[in-house]
Amino acid sequence: MGPDGTYGCSHCAFNAGARAVPVLRRTAPPLRRATAALRAPPPKPASAPTPHARRPCAPPLPAARPPRRAARAAAASGEVSQSAKKPPKRGGRAKEHADKDGGGKAAGAAPPALGSTSWIEEWDDDDDEGEESFLAPYMDSVLKVYCVHTEPNHSMPWQRKRQYPSSSSGFVAAVGEQKWILTNAHSVKVKRRGDDRKFIARVLSVGADCDIALLTVDDPEFWEGVAALEFAAALPRLQDQVAVVGYPVGGESISITSGVVSRIEVTEYTHGSYDLLGVQIDAAINGGNSGGPVFNGRGQCVGIAFQALSGSDVENVGYVIPSTVVSHFLTDYVRNGKFTGFPALGVQWQRMESETLRRAYGMAPKQKGVLIRRVNTTSHAASVLAQDDVLLSFDGTAIACDGTVPFRTGERIAFSYLISQKFVGDEAVLEVLRGGQVLKLTAKLSKPAALVPPHLENRDPSYFIVSGLVLVACSEPFLESEYGADYAAEAPVKLLEQLYHGQPSQPGEEVVVLSQVLAADSTLGYEDVLNVQVLSFNGTRVHNLRHLAQLVTACTDPYLRFDCEYREAVVLDSAAAFADTAAVLDAHGIPAAVSPDLREGLPPWPPVQASSGSEPAGSEPIAAAA
Repeated sequence: MGPDGTYGCSHCAFNAGARAVPVLRRTAPPLRRATAALRAPPPKPASAPTPHARRPCAPPLPAARPPRRAARAAAASGEVSQSAKKPPKRGGRAKEHADKDGGGKAAGAAPPALGSTSWIEEWDDDDDEGEESFLAPYMDSVLKVYCVHTEPNHSMPWQRKRQYPSSSSGFVAAVGEQKWILTNAHSVKVKRRGDDRKFIARVLSVGADCDIALLTVDDPEFWEGVAALEFAAALPRLQDQVAVVGYPVGGESISITSGVVSRIEVTEYTHGSYDLLGVQIDAAINGGNSGGPVFNGRGQCVGIAFQALSGSDVENVGYVIPSTVVSHFLTDYVRNGKFTGFPALGVQWQRMESETLRRAYGMAPKQKGVLIRRVNTTSHAASVLAQDDVLLSFDGTAIACDGTVPFRTGERIAFSYLISQKFVGDEAVLEVLRGGQVLKLTAKLSKPAALVPPHLENRDPSYFIVSGLVLVACSEPFLESEYGADYAAEAPVKLLEQLYHGQPSQPGEEVVVLSQVLAADSTLGYEDVLNVQVLSFNGTRVHNLRHLAQLVTACTDPYLRFDCEYREAVVLDSAAAFADTAAVLDAHGIPAAVSPDLREGLPPWPPVQASSGSEPAGSEPIAAAA
């Protein structure tokens, strides 16, 4: 637990590049060894008690954390709305089912008005017939997802951590006539309610940005009698009653918790470190609820439960991926056959709440907007926007000096919400103030690269070893692996600066880190060097890890000089370093000196002539590319 009172998701199947194994079969490359099963326990007699066996292996829910950048407001204030703790009463659609049994009100009756308690009060715990009528159309579409997975060891990237099992929730959704299974991208497993059979499932797409995974089952028998849930056409209103349905820890059977909508705003998605629209509710969301549907009073799905805020000063603060974000994910997949991500302008901006600042940039008294401080050069917007531009509007919607835009009635929201409603490749009309003149520009939206990526999209980390030097590409999972959940306070300040404020100057740029120095004759004296950025090699600036590997393998100089941050230099004898590389691999049981993703285009490494007689298994020299 960090000082902010939050818990990270250390048991997520997709978190930090974790790879699911045996339980969920996947065709997507990031999860190429994964398998899944869908199973439901056989129905029990009405008189049989419900088992409550503990599931210590269930993963904790990913905790919502306060945004990392100081310019953002704190993610949680600790205020908790009061919620009804009974299951929600059926609304319009549920009453139709009750009428078919002869015990309900008029079919199609409107749900209770906002503020009415009838939705809760009309639910009778003794009304078994009514309860079954309400649950049957919706609960049978809620699944339990099972998974066995393993995460990369970012500190020793040639290894993986011990595998472990976990469980979560999911549900059946549809686009047109096509049915799929939706769950969270940080958890993968499945079980159908009322069925004792297992079905093999495979992953179609994973949206790390929005924490959603799309699954399917090839066996047509699984889909017999399974109805897809209906998504609500509009976002819920504040104080609307909601019910969270899933399979959380504490038991084996389906669980329902209820509450109200407390807040709707742009929030940071912990799994993907991306800012998207989120719905805050006060219904209990526990480990295992991830991926489960959240219903409104009409029996419509308003979103997916995915994270919660924990700490001594908060209570029942849960977050839901709203149906608009889910719809964006599904539309993106249907259009492109894969998830391409949410677009961004790729700019760093500053509020212009100071009147003096506005006058300095020639703004009229009634003009409002935000100041562009920096533009990511990998963004398409870099061709039309420039530093010191004042962004006045986005697609005709005026932006206030605090960076917000109108949202529904009497509400405001961060203008990044407007960007997230579009798709990668869409165009947007920007109104900017430049040099005292108002210009209308058209920018193509893209997904700019991050200098230090927040996740690896389920890929194994890259590494390159020369003698005892272990060189890696810096990422947020790497920092968390090295310094724990409190890496924001414990990691080296130079790496944190690159994480929070760094931007690539050209496509493909990475922060290359010398993570550790393994024992070797040629590296004596450098054992204390660790987790420092490598800036240049033999006088050539390092662009990324592949570039450094190419420079090292092609080096003919007598010395290998690595210039690092803080003006620290690591110099090795070339011949001795090349000869020691194979011995280091053998001594530490490392299968290869270079990760598979970097091998293409490199000469044999370590050099054949420098290798000693017997090489460790799996450390054969890499064949040179044709």
